[in-house]
Amino acid sequence: MNGMTMADRNVLDPHPPEFARFLYAPVGEDRNGYAVTVLSTLARLGLDPWKETAGLVGLGREAARARLGVLLARFRDVPALASDHGRVARDLSQLLPEAQTSGVLQSAASTVADGRPGISGAIWTVLAIFFVLFQKVMVVGSGSGE
Repeated sequence: MNGMTMADRNVLDPHPPEFARFLYAPVGEDRNGYAVTVLSTLARLGLDPWKETAGLVGLGREAARARLGVLLARFRDVPALASDHGRVARDLSQLLPEAQTSGVLQSAASTVADGRPGISGAIWTVLAIFFVLFQKVMVVGSGSGE
């Protein structure tokens, strides 16, 4: 695929694509009749949706279902969740990717959960530092001959 690797494709969007099915799943309708997704629910609760999802993946299906149930019970923007948060949590937990599916997903999930950049982030940081130092050398070097 044009010589690109998965790491190259994730430079602009470092979030694991395996989380999309879960994060964009509907939770219900808010008081104004608008569809609310898991992503907006977690954000409205003051949580980072990708970090929370990475944490849920690491918990395993049953513990993730329980954690989702607690979070959804706290969420008041969707009135139907007051009585139905357990069923919604069960359904949503089925959309989480399996923790054991691949080393790439585990690596991406741990990077998101830790908040640290992966290898590609470290490479970009080193290149940025090198570029700034190179510019400083060029500016100092061009002014010393006059």
